[in-house]
Amino acid sequence: MAFFKSLTALSKLRSRVGQQSNLSNSVRWLQMQSSSDLDLQSHLRELIPEQQDRLKKFKAEHGKVQLGNITVDMVLGGMRGMTGLLWETSLLDPDEGIRFRGLSIPECQKLLPAAKPDGEPLPEGLLWLLLTGKVPSKEQVDALSRELQSRATVPDYVYKAIDALPITSHPMTQFATGVMGLQVQSEFQKAYEKGIHKSKYWEPTYEDSLNLIAQVPLVASYVYRRIYKDGHIIPKDDSLDYGGNFSHMLGFDSPQMQELMRLYVTIHSDHEGGNVSAHTGHLVASALSDPYLSFAAALNGLAGPLHGLANQEVLLWIKSVVEECGENITKDQLKDYVWKTLNSGKVVPGFGHGVLRKTDPRYTCQREFALKHLPDDPLFQLVSKLYEVVPPILTELGKVKNPWPNVDAHSGVLLNYFGLTEARYFTVLFGVSRSLGICSQLIWDRALGLPLERPKSVTMQWLEDYCKKAT
Repeated sequence: MAFFKSLTALSKLRSRVGQQSNLSNSVRWLQMQSSSDLDLQSHLRELIPEQQDRLKKFKAEHGKVQLGNITVDMVLGGMRGMTGLLWETSLLDPDEGIRFRGLSIPECQKLLPAAKPDGEPLPEGLLWLLLTGKVPSKEQVDALSRELQSRATVPDYVYKAIDALPITSHPMTQFATGVMGLQVQSEFQKAYEKGIHKSKYWEPTYEDSLNLIAQVPLVASYVYRRIYKDGHIIPKDDSLDYGGNFSHMLGFDSPQMQELMRLYVTIHSDHEGGNVSAHTGHLVASALSDPYLSFAAALNGLAGPLHGLANQEVLLWIKSVVEECGENITKDQLKDYVWKTLNSGKVVPGFGHGVLRKTDPRYTCQREFALKHLPDDPLFQLVSKLYEVVPPILTELGKVKNPWPNVDAHSGVLLNYFGLTEARYFTVLFGVSRSLGICSQLIWDRALGLPLERPKSVTMQWLEDYCKKAT
């Protein structure tokens, strides 16, 4: 079966990575960091001038090179397939999936420091990788974890702003409101009003970004406890890492749930720059809006049903299958239910992707986690059956370019197993994760002096007239 072949291929890849004795010799930019310098910002100070010169030289030499042709289909089809954005932190390949600074998910799981032997990668390690392009040492990750802990304070007025909303407000509405409340303390806004030189824009952007990354788990957990746990708030535990502490503040202290949260935050952190939330964050920041304003805008995009809200729809749909057919549903019954969903004009949530053309590696690593920690869970077994049933049906329809499962097809079942059953909240978890990728790129946007984004738009009449002349 294709799925199990892909698992075998990933296992072989991990084995190959493990056998490499010196990765820095085989990949020019990938370096295992020494522990001599634990300060992330000092590494950026060294890297930024080099990358500024690189961009300046590249633009001067190749600025007029064409990257492809723009078709009417692209203009009318959401700019799909149109190359038009610089995004340094990750790159999405239709067949391989996401690579964070050149590293695949299995490679990140192998190379990035973990909280325990053979554990999931620490999100702090991925943040270091996204910002520097280098794999950090455990000492550097621990130092970054302590720095984020020291920045993890939220003013009372932020909580009061959230409390002003009805408790029935969607969790994403409350979360985005909290992030907007945090904007009051923006260092970038203060520096800009004082007349900071544009060459220094990245410095207050860095401060805002790390503050924001540190603060969002507190805001997100407050929203969760306010809505679902009668407002009983759990304070942070500075002895825990980023993912472990987030799990703790939500109210889940099992080692397995903490490991899941580390994996979840890591794999959801970035997915190149063209998706709605990432592009929104970049677009708003290109107007020199500070990271808080930019990330709040990104969250509002993430809240859409065609983007981040899809992860809640998957679990709700799976539970509807169980309610109607039972946990021991056969494959034939499942096929009938899938067809019933499609014939009603709906989609099967968790399948398909705007760029990917094969099974999402983020799905695969979550499946591996489930096989390790919850192999007998009925909902996990149902997800496995869906993998076998849904792609052939979507292929038969002939309207879907990618019939394979994406990241959302699996995450809800894992969270549900460990007790986080409130599907409406799932997109908030996605939002916390996405802060790492969006903020990392925003720092580089300001460091590289990227300009205001302003594409050209046209009317239907303009397109019609242009096409008549072209033919």
